[in-house]
Amino acid sequence: MKNSMVSSVTNDAMSDCDATALAERISNKDVSPQEVLEAAIARAEKLEPQLNAIATKSFDLARLQTKNHLANNVDHYNHNNPTKGAFAGVPTFVKDNTHVQGLPTLFGSRAVPNRAAKWNAKFTKQMLSTGLTILGKSTMPEFGIMPVTESLAQGATCNPWNIHHSSGGSSGGAAALVAAGIVPIAHGNDGGGSIRIPAACCGLVGLKPTRNRVANMQGTGRLPINVGHEGVLTRSVRDTALFMAEAEKYFHNPKLAALGHIQQPGKKRLRIGFIAGAINGIKIHHDVTRTLFETSLLCESLGHHVEEVAFPFEDQIADDFMAYYSMLFFSLHRFGKSLISPDFDNSKVEKLCAHLSNSFTGNLLKLPFVIKRLKQTSLITRELYKHYDVLLCPTLATPAPKNNFICNQALPANAIVRSMTEFAPFAALQNITGEPAISLPMGSTHDDLNTTAGLPIGMQFSAGYGEDKTLLELAYELEEAQNWQHIHQLVAAKQQ
Repeated sequence: MKNSMVSSVTNDAMSDCDATALAERISNKDVSPQEVLEAAIARAEKLEPQLNAIATKSFDLARLQTKNHLANNVDHYNHNNPTKGAFAGVPTFVKDNTHVQGLPTLFGSRAVPNRAAKWNAKFTKQMLSTGLTILGKSTMPEFGIMPVTESLAQGATCNPWNIHHSSGGSSGGAAALVAAGIVPIAHGNDGGGSIRIPAACCGLVGLKPTRNRVANMQGTGRLPINVGHEGVLTRSVRDTALFMAEAEKYFHNPKLAALGHIQQPGKKRLRIGFIAGAINGIKIHHDVTRTLFETSLLCESLGHHVEEVAFPFEDQIADDFMAYYSMLFFSLHRFGKSLISPDFDNSKVEKLCAHLSNSFTGNLLKLPFVIKRLKQTSLITRELYKHYDVLLCPTLATPAPKNNFICNQALPANAIVRSMTEFAPFAALQNITGEPAISLPMGSTHDDLNTTAGLPIGMQFSAGYGEDKTLLELAYELEEAQNWQHIHQLVAAKQQ
């Protein structure tokens, strides 16, 4: 394990700061934006050969933009509200399915031409309003299909906790960059757990906000069910909370109560229901089950009322999830020329995308019934939230798998789909209902014959529609109670 764990944290301008502390150091002029930028670039250059987490570098463009901002005495301004962004000068990466002007958007696919985007996506603009400096694009699996970040176009992105294991997906590049300390915060988006899954694999905080709380993923507003949600991955709860507060200054949905800047645990004791089972009786790894019960006991010790809840859905929901997501990939596969680029080449998509696309054609007539049943899941969760403030379950059924285990190109596509479901059976529900959910690093694997010691284990907390504040306040309390460790702390301890 010692030789497999990597961290870029060193005694440079970034030190071991989270995004909030780094922004404060820049604001106080303890370090300059240029010094921070160069430190992040040096860290990226050092570890990228081991992590493979960067899809496109834009280091020189970031240098030029930082120089121009300083020369014009301009820190990153929000043009709707001309105040200095709280994260001014803090470096970040954007996931490679989101447009950044001047950089290609490749979607992790060989089918997409390498051409620079002519405009920023809505969420890119929202990120920039917070003051963040974009260093490039982070890796992802093809079109975000996989819960691991592996593709024929870019290879496997490795987990900094153990580079022989996956960083998760589909925002796995972002998670690897944050966990390794290259940047303290990075963009991710979540269409079926794609923020929460890599957060769990890499020991991070990963919030999928309530649907429509932040700017939507491009094109998702036209879907029968908008499953795509934007967000960030961080090492601390306060970074996620501050990002949400700053993003809200740029865009606030008037149909949702404003979050404001949440800075501490809530005082209210919560009713928490924990779910130990999974769809189709999928087996849960023993370390994950242990962490679930330890987390429930911790919540109880903090004064919350905790009780077990039976898995509330019929197994049919798994087939409905897959049928709906197959429709999404059918659209990309068959209509990529109009949806992505006129030069999209669907003969170059990977076999999993082609398999899901082809399987959808046989289920086309079933789609209206699938959509109806999926929409009815929110009726079930609303009923649950009449009795519980928060639901707790594992983020994943197992710890991070080894690289090329789930996405084994030698396997038939249906076997890959089965492995995906057995690894990540929990997360897609909140994408269907639109309710918020957060993955927190609540445990780690123990040393035994079947796994590697020290891999992070995430637990997912979800709440009713619009109740992001409840989740962030609980996350603050759990962070204080457990004092989460990060890679650089373990590496430093081993070096002493």
